[in-house]
Parts: sequence; C-alpha cells; structure tokens
Amino acid sequence: MIPLPVAPLGAYLDGLGVPPGELAWRRIGDGQANLTYEVTRGGHTMVLRRGPRPPFPPSAHDMVREARFVRAVGAAGVPVPRVRAVCEDDAVLGVPFYVMDRVEGHVLTDVLPPGFDAPGASAATVDAAVDALADLHAVPLEGDVAALGRPDGYLERQVRRFAQLWPLNTRRDLPAVARLGERLADTLPPDGRRTVVHGDFRLGNLMFAAPGALAAILDWEMAALGDPLADLGYLVATYSERGRAATPMDLTPITAASGFPTRADLAARYAARTGADLSALAWYEALALWKSAIFCEAMYTRWLAGERPDDRFAPGLADGVPALADAADEALSRMEKGSP
Repeated sequence: MIPLPVAPLGAYLDGLGVPPGELAWRRIGDGQANLTYEVTRGGHTMVLRRGPRPPFPPSAHDMVREARFVRAVGAAGVPVPRVRAVCEDDAVLGVPFYVMDRVEGHVLTDVLPPGFDAPGASAATVDAAVDALADLHAVPLEGDVAALGRPDGYLERQVRRFAQLWPLNTRRDLPAVARLGERLADTLPPDGRRTVVHGDFRLGNLMFAAPGALAAILDWEMAALGDPLADLGYLVATYSERGRAATPMDLTPITAASGFPTRADLAARYAARTGADLSALAWYEALALWKSAIFCEAMYTRWLAGERPDDRFAPGLADGVPALADAADEALSRMEKGSP
C-alpha cells in the first residue's frame, strides 16, 4: 500500500481550513490503478483520490482531468461526491490529487451489505444501477459538460490508443491480444449516440444508500464523451453471472448468487429505458474485455518489475490477462456470427 505523507498533507489541509487535529487515513475501495483513501482530521472525514507512483504512460492517472469531470457532471445532476479541492503540486504527495466529500453508503463486492438480502432487494439494486447509467447517458452535452472532450470518433480512438499501449505494457508473448485489436478495428460499429461515457461503469464503482437507492457514481478516471454503449458493454462484460467463466474483472462476484438479474436482464432494461439498438452489444463487451486485458497487463508488468510489491491482485494476472483475452474473443466471435 502506498502510504500518505502525513506532514505535507496536513499542511495542505491547513490551507483548506480543515480543523486541526491528528490526521488518520485508510485505503478504501477496490481500485487497482488510482488509489482512494478516507482521511480524517479534526472531526472531519474526507476522501482523497491520487494516482500511483510514477512512472506510468502519458495521460494515464490524470487526477486533474478526473476532478473536472466529476465537477461538471455533478453540476448537471449526476450523483457524485462534491469535489472540495484539486492539488496539482507534486510536492505534497508526489502526484496530483483531489479531495472530495465522503458519501455514506454501501458498495457491492463478494458479500451483501446489511439490509440488502431482503426479497427483491438484489434486483432493485441492479435495476437502480442500470437506470443510473441510462440517466447519465441522457445528460445534455452542453456547457461545461460539452467542454470535457470531443465525442466524434470515440470508438476508433479507443481501439487505436489501446492497441498502441499493448506493446508498451507487456513483456511476454501473447499474440491473441494484438489480433483482437485488429479484429475490433475491422468490425468497428458506426458512430452512434454521443453522450458522457463513464468508462468504468460497474457495480464496484457505485455506492448505494439502501437497496435500489443509488448514492453516488465513483471513479471517473476513464470518463470521456463518446458512444454510450461502451459503458453498457463494460457493465455487462464485468457483471458476474452464474454459469459464466470468471475473469479478473469479476470484482463483484455476489451478483452470481440467486436473486440477481442476468446480463440479458441488464441489457433489456437499458434498452427499455433508452430505446438503444443493442444488436452490436457483443462488440462493446469485447472492447471492454480487451481494454481490461491491456491495462491489467500493465499492472502485471509493473509487479514483475518490483514496482507494485504489495499488490495482491497483480500476481493472478499471469493467467488472468489471457483469460480476459479469451473472454473478449468469445464475445467478438458472437458478434461476428450475429449471436446475441
């Protein structure tokens, strides 16, 4: 775990007017790239988001950009924590970071939070997640939101950029990953709707105040403007379902238990809410899994190099990255055969 340097952080909090007192912190969340901490001082509890220690690829772990997204979508009515401050000075923590209000709630992982085991609660909670995604994709691209980026060509840029990252991220021979990038480029869907895209929309990045009641959408590092089906494909591809082979991105395995909707249920609810054509959804699932393989390989390479010595997630990526590539291949093959 990367510790927080208490003295410089305390001085920074002084400048924000946070009451004095002993500073305490703890790591929270299951994020494997950027790190999230709960920070308490003077009776005030905040949440701090920072990137990992350098080196990392250019444009990765951009906390300033992430905070700008959170502020813009929050002003548009999206449920997100309030950003209190953004620090671009590397002298404080060694990397830029931002501080936001703490939101009370529960995140689904491998066990149900208290009160989430009542009849119908599981389905209501997942339905709320899908509805929140539909609402996010209905946010108008105007004002500060429109200034967040350019939506045209989003899918082509995603495939191109991640294909370029692959040889930089890996130190082993996994030709299937490069071939998947070529197949995705050859079968690129036409540009569709243009919306805010969260980029990492899964249950583990959602906080619920109660069953069926969403409190906040978290972790906006991958946010952009582009094709909303990229979000739905990612949600479906990383959603654990009974009878499907697990991958390292099955970070909320509780949804494989009885009482939870299926992946098909998620897609059907989204289509009913938005009217979206989901005939190419398997392509977006493949894109999500392929991208996951590439950024997971970066974690694995850094672990091999001794840059993530305390990382308990990275060792499993020796087999996990090929498993993600296999899952992406299966999804893309379904799309190419015209199967749902």
